[in-house]
Amino acid sequence: MGHRDDARRHGSRTPEPSAYAPESGPVVHDRRWAGDLISAIRCAAVLLGLLFLIDWGADTLSLRRGALWSALAALLFLLLCPDRIRAGEGWLSSRRLLVTRRVRTDLLVSVRCLDGITQRLVLRDALGERIELDPRVLVHNPDLWHRLHEDARKSLTLGTLLCGTTALDRVSERVERETAETVFRVSDLA
Repeated sequence: MGHRDDARRHGSRTPEPSAYAPESGPVVHDRRWAGDLISAIRCAAVLLGLLFLIDWGADTLSLRRGALWSALAALLFLLLCPDRIRAGEGWLSSRRLLVTRRVRTDLLVSVRCLDGITQRLVLRDALGERIELDPRVLVHNPDLWHRLHEDARKSLTLGTLLCGTTALDRVSERVERETAETVFRVSDLA
Protein backbone atom coordinates (compact mmCIF):
# COMPACT_ATOMS: atom_id res chain seq x y z
CA MET A 1 0.00 0.00 0.00
CA GLY A 2 2.85 2.38 0.83
CA HIS A 3 4.36 1.90 -2.65
CA ARG A 4 1.15 3.01 -4.35
CA ASP A 5 0.80 6.04 -2.09
CA ASP A 6 4.43 7.05 -2.80
CA ALA A 7 3.83 6.67 -6.52
CA ARG A 8 0.74 8.90 -6.36
CA ARG A 9 2.53 11.54 -4.30
CA HIS A 10 5.41 11.74 -6.77
CA GLY A 11 3.12 11.92 -9.78
CA SER A 12 3.98 8.58 -11.37
CA ARG A 13 1.15 6.37 -12.47
CA THR A 14 0.91 2.81 -11.25
CA PRO A 15 -1.43 0.93 -13.57
CA GLU A 16 -4.38 -0.70 -11.89
CA PRO A 17 -5.08 -4.34 -12.76
CA SER A 18 -8.21 -3.22 -14.60
CA ALA A 19 -5.99 -1.16 -16.94
CA TYR A 20 -4.92 -4.35 -18.69
CA ALA A 21 -7.11 -5.59 -21.50
CA PRO A 22 -9.23 -8.58 -20.51
CA GLU A 23 -8.82 -11.84 -22.41
CA SER A 24 -12.19 -11.71 -24.10
CA GLY A 25 -12.93 -12.57 -27.68
CA PRO A 26 -10.85 -14.71 -30.00
CA VAL A 27 -7.24 -15.35 -28.99
CA VAL A 28 -4.66 -16.09 -31.69
CA HIS A 29 -1.32 -17.72 -31.07
CA ASP A 30 1.91 -18.75 -32.77
CA ARG A 31 1.04 -21.92 -34.70
CA ARG A 32 4.71 -22.91 -35.02
CA TRP A 33 5.44 -22.74 -31.29
CA ALA A 34 4.87 -26.44 -30.56
CA GLY A 35 7.12 -27.50 -33.44
CA ASP A 36 9.83 -25.07 -32.35
CA LEU A 37 9.60 -26.37 -28.79
CA ILE A 38 9.97 -29.97 -29.97
CA SER A 39 12.99 -28.93 -32.08
CA ALA A 40 14.60 -27.30 -29.02
CA ILE A 41 14.03 -30.46 -26.98
CA ARG A 42 15.45 -32.64 -29.78
CA CYS A 43 18.58 -30.49 -30.15
CA ALA A 44 19.26 -30.62 -26.41
CA ALA A 45 18.63 -34.38 -26.29
CA VAL A 46 20.91 -35.05 -29.28
CA LEU A 47 23.69 -32.97 -27.72
CA LEU A 48 23.30 -34.81 -24.41
CA GLY A 49 23.26 -38.20 -26.14
CA LEU A 50 26.35 -37.41 -28.20
CA LEU A 51 28.28 -36.13 -25.19
CA PHE A 52 27.36 -39.23 -23.16
CA LEU A 53 28.24 -41.49 -26.09
CA ILE A 54 31.64 -39.85 -26.61
CA ASP A 55 32.42 -39.97 -22.90
CA TRP A 56 31.26 -43.58 -22.63
CA GLY A 57 33.34 -44.57 -25.69
CA ALA A 58 36.43 -42.92 -24.19
CA ASP A 59 35.64 -44.63 -20.87
CA THR A 60 35.69 -41.26 -19.06
CA LEU A 61 32.01 -41.04 -18.14
CA SER A 62 31.55 -40.21 -14.47
CA LEU A 63 28.79 -38.78 -12.31
CA ARG A 64 30.42 -35.33 -12.34
CA ARG A 65 30.89 -35.31 -16.12
CA GLY A 66 27.33 -36.59 -16.62
CA ALA A 67 26.00 -33.72 -14.50
CA LEU A 68 28.11 -31.26 -16.50
CA TRP A 69 26.79 -32.62 -19.82
CA SER A 70 23.21 -32.52 -18.49
CA ALA A 71 23.65 -28.90 -17.41
CA LEU A 72 25.08 -28.04 -20.85
CA ALA A 73 22.10 -29.67 -22.59
CA ALA A 74 19.68 -27.84 -20.27
CA LEU A 75 21.41 -24.54 -21.09
CA LEU A 76 21.07 -25.25 -24.82
CA PHE A 77 17.37 -25.95 -24.32
CA LEU A 78 16.90 -22.67 -22.43
CA LEU A 79 18.59 -20.78 -25.26
CA LEU A 80 16.54 -22.46 -27.97
CA CYS A 81 13.19 -22.54 -26.17
CA PRO A 82 10.81 -20.28 -28.12
CA ASP A 83 8.59 -17.60 -26.63
CA ARG A 84 4.88 -18.42 -26.70
CA ILE A 85 3.23 -15.46 -28.41
CA ARG A 86 -0.52 -14.92 -28.00
CA ALA A 87 -2.74 -11.98 -28.90
CA GLY A 88 -6.29 -10.85 -28.47
CA GLU A 89 -8.17 -7.65 -28.98
CA GLY A 90 -6.04 -4.93 -27.38
CA TRP A 91 -3.18 -7.08 -26.04
CA LEU A 92 -0.20 -9.23 -26.98
CA SER A 93 1.69 -11.52 -24.59
CA SER A 94 5.02 -13.28 -24.70
CA ARG A 95 5.62 -16.18 -22.34
CA ARG A 96 9.02 -17.68 -21.59
CA LEU A 97 9.54 -20.55 -19.18
CA LEU A 98 9.00 -18.49 -16.01
CA VAL A 99 8.11 -14.99 -17.19
CA THR A 100 5.05 -13.67 -19.01
CA ARG A 101 5.12 -10.17 -20.47
CA ARG A 102 2.10 -8.38 -21.83
CA VAL A 103 1.55 -5.12 -23.69
CA ARG A 104 -1.57 -3.23 -24.57
CA THR A 105 -1.41 -3.11 -28.35
CA ASP A 106 -4.23 -0.59 -28.49
CA LEU A 107 -2.10 1.77 -26.33
CA LEU A 108 1.26 1.38 -28.08
CA VAL A 109 3.72 4.23 -27.64
CA SER A 110 6.59 2.94 -29.76
CA VAL A 111 7.55 0.11 -32.06
CA ARG A 112 11.22 -0.32 -32.89
CA CYS A 113 13.17 -2.81 -34.94
CA LEU A 114 16.49 -3.88 -33.39
CA ASP A 115 19.03 -5.33 -35.78
CA GLY A 116 21.69 -7.70 -34.56
CA ILE A 117 22.37 -11.41 -34.84
CA THR A 118 18.61 -11.86 -34.91
CA GLN A 119 16.18 -9.08 -35.67
CA ARG A 120 13.84 -8.15 -32.79
CA LEU A 121 10.69 -6.06 -32.73
CA VAL A 122 10.28 -4.05 -29.51
CA LEU A 123 6.78 -2.96 -28.53
CA ARG A 124 6.17 -0.46 -25.69
CA ASP A 125 2.78 0.58 -24.38
CA ALA A 126 1.51 3.62 -22.49
CA LEU A 127 1.52 1.63 -19.23
CA GLY A 128 5.30 1.14 -19.38
CA GLU A 129 5.24 -2.52 -20.43
CA ARG A 130 7.65 -3.82 -23.07
CA ILE A 131 7.89 -6.94 -25.23
CA GLU A 132 10.61 -8.09 -27.61
CA LEU A 133 9.66 -10.60 -30.26
CA ASP A 134 11.06 -12.07 -33.43
CA PRO A 135 9.33 -10.50 -36.47
CA ARG A 136 9.37 -13.93 -38.15
CA VAL A 137 6.63 -14.98 -35.70
CA LEU A 138 4.40 -12.31 -37.23
CA VAL A 139 5.47 -13.22 -40.77
CA HIS A 140 4.64 -16.91 -40.24
CA ASN A 141 1.36 -16.17 -38.43
CA PRO A 142 -0.71 -13.69 -40.46
CA ASP A 143 -3.55 -13.84 -37.91
CA LEU A 144 -1.16 -12.61 -35.18
CA TRP A 145 0.07 -9.88 -37.51
CA HIS A 146 -3.48 -8.84 -38.37
CA ARG A 147 -4.41 -8.55 -34.67
CA LEU A 148 -1.29 -6.44 -33.92
CA HIS A 149 -1.76 -4.29 -37.02
CA GLU A 150 -5.41 -3.52 -36.21
CA ASP A 151 -4.55 -2.50 -32.64
CA ALA A 152 -1.53 -0.47 -33.78
CA ARG A 153 -3.85 1.49 -36.07
CA LYS A 154 -6.07 2.18 -33.04
CA SER A 155 -3.00 3.47 -31.19
CA LEU A 156 -2.16 5.69 -34.13
CA THR A 157 -5.73 7.02 -34.23
CA LEU A 158 -5.67 7.71 -30.47
CA GLY A 159 -2.34 9.51 -30.84
CA THR A 160 -0.41 7.28 -28.42
CA LEU A 161 1.83 5.70 -31.09
CA LEU A 162 4.54 8.33 -31.36
CA CYS A 163 7.19 6.37 -33.26
CA GLY A 164 7.22 3.08 -35.05
CA THR A 165 5.13 3.38 -38.17
CA THR A 166 8.21 2.72 -40.30
CA ALA A 167 9.00 -0.49 -38.41
CA LEU A 168 5.39 -1.61 -38.73
CA ASP A 169 5.43 -0.83 -42.46
CA ARG A 170 8.56 -2.98 -42.90
CA VAL A 171 6.97 -5.91 -41.09
CA SER A 172 3.78 -5.41 -43.10
CA GLU A 173 5.73 -5.60 -46.37
CA ARG A 174 7.45 -8.77 -45.19
CA VAL A 175 4.15 -10.38 -44.21
CA GLU A 176 2.54 -9.46 -47.54
CA ARG A 177 5.56 -10.70 -49.53
CA GLU A 178 5.68 -14.00 -47.61
CA THR A 179 1.91 -14.50 -47.97
CA ALA A 180 2.08 -13.84 -51.72
CA GLU A 181 4.99 -16.28 -52.12
CA THR A 182 3.05 -18.93 -50.19
CA VAL A 183 -0.04 -18.42 -52.37
CA PHE A 184 2.08 -18.70 -55.53
CA ARG A 185 3.87 -21.78 -54.22
CA VAL A 186 0.61 -23.54 -53.25
CA SER A 187 -1.04 -22.73 -56.57
CA ASP A 188 2.08 -23.80 -58.55
CA LEU A 189 2.52 -20.33 -60.06
CA ALA A 190 6.04 -19.81 -58.72
